[in-house]
Amino acid sequence: MLWKGRRQSSNVEDRRGRMPKAVVGGGIGTILIALAIYFLGGDPSQVLNVSPPESQQMAAPYQGTAQEQELAEFVSVVLADTEDVWEEQFRQKSKTYQHPKLVLYSGNVESACGISGAATGPFYCPADYKLYIDLSFYDELRDKFQAPGDFAMAYVIAHEVGHHVQTLLGINERVMSLRSRVGESEFNRYLVRLELQADYLAGVWAHHAERMKLLEEGDIDEALNAASAVGDDRIQKSARGYVVPDSFTHGTSEQRKHWFYKGFKAGDLSEGDTFGAGQL
Repeated sequence: MLWKGRRQSSNVEDRRGRMPKAVVGGGIGTILIALAIYFLGGDPSQVLNVSPPESQQMAAPYQGTAQEQELAEFVSVVLADTEDVWEEQFRQKSKTYQHPKLVLYSGNVESACGISGAATGPFYCPADYKLYIDLSFYDELRDKFQAPGDFAMAYVIAHEVGHHVQTLLGINERVMSLRSRVGESEFNRYLVRLELQADYLAGVWAHHAERMKLLEEGDIDEALNAASAVGDDRIQKSARGYVVPDSFTHGTSEQRKHWFYKGFKAGDLSEGDTFGAGQL
């Protein structure tokens, strides 16, 4: 992706090197936080006992590597591009796009959805309109998930921005309102459709990035590879040796690739109704 020397977003909040102020203990508070992360597609086990003792809350000024600083600049440029694309898409529908903030953190972070650790992976919190990412996820994406390339990381950012778009359109709230009204397996199926729609929205952004001549050869393949790498079936097969479809919350590798590419070809919201789709 061609990004160096281009506009960076002013909506980046750098919290690297800072520990959460609150300390998460056991009991109902931890359970509620874990549920919040679960609803966002993360791993709720990672929020349990992730914060250090209060005496260790103060940290020395953060010193990132040159590579990490470049990655921070890259994700800021990607965020800026999503702002431009979604402002125009919302304008066409006579709506106003509210910019989300991107929080960079290292280790643990506190959001309006609770405290989580880097192992949770990138996530979006609808309660504060913020995306959260530990830049070390780039290494995990490359090494653990075998999805290298800057556009793989761009796909991740665009996917989380997709959740912000869903929140602004009221889609996220409607899905989450079903949590207490349906069984776990059925709710998981709604979560899959929510996540696949975020993949579609990431594809919409990629469509416009291509129209702006920002993509380089192989970028879309990097995004498709990343989408495939984080499919529920692939992750479960790697971790357990088998898959449990009823526990899927993000969709299979093929589904994630399909909906990202569908958004990439469409370039707008017109074909992104994953909830009305008969087959995913």
